[in-house]
Amino acid sequence: MSIKRALVSVSDKQGIVDFCRELSALGVEIISTGGTSSLLAKEGVPVIGISEVTGFPEIMDGRVKTLHPAVHSGLLAVRDNVEHQQQMKELELGYIDLVVVNLYPFQETIAKPDVSYEEAIENIDIGGPTMLRSGAKNHTFVSVVVDSSDYSAVLEEIRKDGDTTLETRKRLAAKVFRHTAAYDALISDYMSNVTGDPLPERLTVTYEKIQDLRYGENPHQKAAFYRKPLAPAGTLTTAEQLHGKELSYNNINDANAALQIVKEFNEPAVVAVKHMNPCGVGIGSNVCEAYQKAYNADPTSIFGGIVAANRTIDADTAELLKDIFLEIILAPDFTPEALEILTKKKNLRLLKMGEFGSSEDRSSQFLFTSIDGGMVVQESDVHSVNVAELNVVTDRKPTEDELKQLLFGWKVVKHVKSNAIVLAADNMTVGVGAGQMNRVGSAKIAIEQAGDKAKGSVLASDAFFPMGDTVEFAAKAGITAIIQPGGSIKDEESIKAANEHGIAMVFTGVRHFKH
Repeated sequence: MSIKRALVSVSDKQGIVDFCRELSALGVEIISTGGTSSLLAKEGVPVIGISEVTGFPEIMDGRVKTLHPAVHSGLLAVRDNVEHQQQMKELELGYIDLVVVNLYPFQETIAKPDVSYEEAIENIDIGGPTMLRSGAKNHTFVSVVVDSSDYSAVLEEIRKDGDTTLETRKRLAAKVFRHTAAYDALISDYMSNVTGDPLPERLTVTYEKIQDLRYGENPHQKAAFYRKPLAPAGTLTTAEQLHGKELSYNNINDANAALQIVKEFNEPAVVAVKHMNPCGVGIGSNVCEAYQKAYNADPTSIFGGIVAANRTIDADTAELLKDIFLEIILAPDFTPEALEILTKKKNLRLLKMGEFGSSEDRSSQFLFTSIDGGMVVQESDVHSVNVAELNVVTDRKPTEDELKQLLFGWKVVKHVKSNAIVLAADNMTVGVGAGQMNRVGSAKIAIEQAGDKAKGSVLASDAFFPMGDTVEFAAKAGITAIIQPGGSIKDEESIKAANEHGIAMVFTGVRHFKH
């Protein structure tokens, strides 16, 4: 076997002229279509038009050109099948040994903000995937190249042996089927969204690998980092790493948790995260003040943590940040002075996120959680409350400052693992209780962490109180106001306890479980 004929049809023409020139020099006959054929001829590469092979013109604005037996017989014929050989000979059909195809730029098309539905549909490739699938199915005999990064390796094997190895053809075929599956998944996703059916009866998702990771949660687990096509700006997948070691699996999860929290705030905010829970959150008149509050919220737990800011890190903030061990700092940007200070720490990872946009601009995406044998899918929790939606259920209404702190605590508690309790005062968290099997346990942890700061603070709970015991603990600690969803059959018990202790309590009508 040897490669004698190649079919070339590419939308992305990077490197194709040099590749085909080399093929031609090696004695390979090149068949091509439309724009690819014109480019090769213009560059002096010998080329045969597809119509010369099919005996049929390209019609319907190029929609129909390669969907022809003369093409697919050459791709699908089993070379060591005598019957196939006889049919090819009788019909005067030629074999095609190499397929070089990449597809209409559907992803790039729908990424355009003003793209019309008609333009998107017109950029769905039909002939390309069909040729790729035909060649890849018959990879025992046919080499199929869908990625320009494979051009040089394929050429090298042809120069050496006149053909590619079976191992290479298997690898190339696997890449083809991944490519066409991803292409179809993107089209399916687009059409499902257009028709208002984001959770269809069959769900196919596709992601692009950003990098392999050293390991997963633990050293014995393999892991990789993937990006969703058309990932929005201001996400970890689009971040620019300015400095530091490669991100780890745990880094990525923690950094994403920090990012989701800091996006809740429009005012300057800083969030410190450990193990995907916030250990300190602060807002201030500037990023430096916000960081000081986040740090003072829990100076112990922030050590070895991840810090996220929603404002550019300046020199004053960098001077404070450099004094403790941190894994990652992520922010919209860093001033040159801040970079000079922070890059002196060799292993500190610095991530430039770009602008986040306001919290009101956040749109819900879908979250995928793997389970054994499947997965569950849900919308992301981007719900937020405003003052008009709050229901004051106690005799005493919260003061203006209490109300501000309650709303601050509510933004934080939705990102704390359930059962979740957050204490807040002076625009910062002072106590966080996360992931306990009962709500009283979380309240005890938050109050113990806050210490003397619990007195005069407010309490936010991600879900309702099943009984009045949490209010009793709050009263003993000197907490003055509570925000919670309400909806328990024993709400009256909690309301009565709050009234007895002069605590103001408001219901949101919305819970924020986070498992």
